Amino acid sequence: MSKKYLPLHLLLIVILLYNCSDNNQKNFYNIKDFGAKSDSTYINTKSINDAINTCNKMGGGKVYVPQGIYYSGTINLKSNVTLYLESGAVIKGSKDTADYIKDGKRYGLFYTRNAKNITIEGSGEINGNGTYFHDPTQPHIAGDLAVEYTRQGNDFMNIKYGLDDGPIKYKYRPGMMMVFMKCENIKIKDVMLKDTPEWTMRVGDCDNVEVSGVSVHANLLVPNSDGIHCTNSRNVRISNCDIRCGDDAVIVSGFDENVGVHSGQKNDAAINTFEYGNKTGYAENIVVSNCLLQSRSAGIRIGYGNLPIRNCIFSNLVIYESNRGIGIFTRDSAGIENLFFNNIQIDTRLHKGHWWGKGEPIHVSNINREEGMKTGTIKNIRFNNINMTAETGVVAYSETANSIENIQFHNCNLYIKKSKIDEIYGGNIDLRPAFAVDKQIFKSDIPGYYIYNVKNIQMKDIQVGWASDLATFYTHGIWCKNVSGGYILNYIGSGASDKYKSLAIENSNIQIK
Repeated sequence: MSKKYLPLHLLLIVILLYNCSDNNQKNFYNIKDFGAKSDSTYINTKSINDAINTCNKMGGGKVYVPQGIYYSGTINLKSNVTLYLESGAVIKGSKDTADYIKDGKRYGLFYTRNAKNITIEGSGEINGNGTYFHDPTQPHIAGDLAVEYTRQGNDFMNIKYGLDDGPIKYKYRPGMMMVFMKCENIKIKDVMLKDTPEWTMRVGDCDNVEVSGVSVHANLLVPNSDGIHCTNSRNVRISNCDIRCGDDAVIVSGFDENVGVHSGQKNDAAINTFEYGNKTGYAENIVVSNCLLQSRSAGIRIGYGNLPIRNCIFSNLVIYESNRGIGIFTRDSAGIENLFFNNIQIDTRLHKGHWWGKGEPIHVSNINREEGMKTGTIKNIRFNNINMTAETGVVAYSETANSIENIQFHNCNLYIKKSKIDEIYGGNIDLRPAFAVDKQIFKSDIPGYYIYNVKNIQMKDIQVGWASDLATFYTHGIWCKNVSGGYILNYIGSGASDKYKSLAIENSNIQIK
């Protein structure tokens, strides 16, 4: 009987598949093989870190998290490691804050420093267990305002109005849930990031970062539960994400490392040397597109910190049920320039509680938060194709002349709706953080657009509409004070009632066409 052999081309395919499978096995590290257990009484910090360290020492590969809930303290990712969470896999933060302390410093669930080529992907979940560290029966209150300057006086932000919007109190909690400091070539794809105790993700001093298809679902009552916070990073792309946060959803700031990641503790200045990451000193080249954003503070926040911000594009976004839509702030010496916002739907409302913001769909402001500080400028900002429904108007406010310049609003529609809490929270402008106590939150009339102390404002194809039966503090359609240069072209609008003007110009030099 003759022997039968595989044809040569089929034999080569079998050998190739075998080799690929063998190579994959060599670079594949299941956390269960390192002792990880899906058990609520077991802390997997060592097991997960051992898998990551082994993967890194072997030249890189994939650390695999199978289905199950794995409680852990601080996890340190390393270069050339992909952390893959399969569907049904959850890495969940320990309830014991001691599990986040190393060398006397407190970290969050993930902390990665001075590394490259890192990926977190899969359809699993990273859960910070943040709600556990908060008390839903008590309000979180910060001493950053003087109520006597508000319209409501001592009744402003009174606990008797309830805690349904938060923020709620905490005593002690882990640090930011996921931190990348001085890293490059980072990819976060498809995972769910849930219930953070503080910032969900900090990308600090990093270069080349991609976040795509990620869901961030924080507890909307938790203070400081920022979504994706880029501090002094560059070349960042955030796309196709669903981000819902108690604090700002997407943030670009100029904070350096001295704004610590260790739950309020300062970082060690001696570790400021680094091999990887952003070494330019600019937060720059940020693109955010095709995302859904919800926030108790701002859907998008740009600003704060002593390093400049430039060259950012935000497009095709929906911001909904938020306290602010877009916020741009200079409070320190660094400037902000070249920002472009295009094709954005914004829906904002007044919120109870100690959140920054008072329902503005767009807020641009320049005011110092330290005595004698000269703030940087905000310039070359474009808002194009923006549709807004809000309970407060647009604000562009500068403490000093020529500190905000070249602001464009083109094809922007604003409709101001009636708020259920006008009388207890409305009729104020919020400029926090601010050094002058009378400028933190203060009583003010509310026009559709309030443009104050701005150089070169350009408004074209603008519409302002109002609901009926609004509070008496709603006034003009557009109100310009101390504005030098620019134009208003093809404006359609009116005042909030017959008592007020469609367009009010005070001490300003603007062309009306």
